[in-house]
Amino acid sequence: MPADGHENAGYRRLFEPDGLTFGAGFPLTGANRSTPDIEAEVELARHAEAVGFDGLWARDVPTYWPKFGDAGQTFDTWPWLSHVAARTDNIALGTSSVVLTLRHPLHVAKSAATVDRLSDGRLVLGVASGDRDPEYPAFDVDREERGALFRESVDALRTVWREEFPELEGRWGRLEGDLDVVPKPTTETIPLLPTGNARQSQEWIADHGDGWLFYHLPESTLESYLAEWRAAAGDKPFAIAVRVELADDRTADPEPLHLGFRAGVEWFRDYFRRLETYGLDHAIIGIQNDDREAALATFADEIIDDL
Repeated sequence: MPADGHENAGYRRLFEPDGLTFGAGFPLTGANRSTPDIEAEVELARHAEAVGFDGLWARDVPTYWPKFGDAGQTFDTWPWLSHVAARTDNIALGTSSVVLTLRHPLHVAKSAATVDRLSDGRLVLGVASGDRDPEYPAFDVDREERGALFRESVDALRTVWREEFPELEGRWGRLEGDLDVVPKPTTETIPLLPTGNARQSQEWIADHGDGWLFYHLPESTLESYLAEWRAAAGDKPFAIAVRVELADDRTADPEPLHLGFRAGVEWFRDYFRRLETYGLDHAIIGIQNDDREAALATFADEIIDDL
């Protein structure tokens, strides 16, 4: 685990338990190309917390590109997580993931620290370099500079959270003199989980991240990634996202979905047990069933409680 300054309440909820923990990814209602029903989303978030999920994860999708296929939970990450924080109690709140290359780091620092304070330290930040090509010209960003911009943003976030009135300069601008960014987060720095490769080396991610967040991977690939990650990063956590559709037949064999599977609960139980033995720390579940409430409860009862 990282130093104490990184271990806010959300990070502890996700990664201190001995074994695999689970989160649920917004939009919980499945409405990812249009504005979801706010009350339905909140009720499912409260339901996920009540049945035993440890995290709720909101995506950062600055613009809607139909070719890519979805708009995340539609609502901007920061006000949405503030809204959810006010209506939940202890569940961790995560971003999966903030596109640092398209956001000014001082805005990210202030917004994230605000949500962290409003939620009593429940925020964990997945951070990314972005993957939707049309967004870069829309924000006047050179996509070839993504790697450098990402590194500069991480450095800026850490610095303005840790220091008062820091002097700092990057491609985003310059901070000097009698200027500070407030509020500060509940701990020394909000935990940062680079997502995918983020245009960085594994060594950089191991050194500068508080964990690694990845997309769904084939099982054998995940096993090898986890072995390499442990060698590079020690006990820093590794998390992935998996789409899950529970079949009516408990014993159904898996059928591939985009970034996940449709299968019976017995297969999913064995699958996640294997991932736990490989060393996976957290899985963000994207439920695909029409009846989300029932599926979340079944997943918690049949899989989370049995691991």
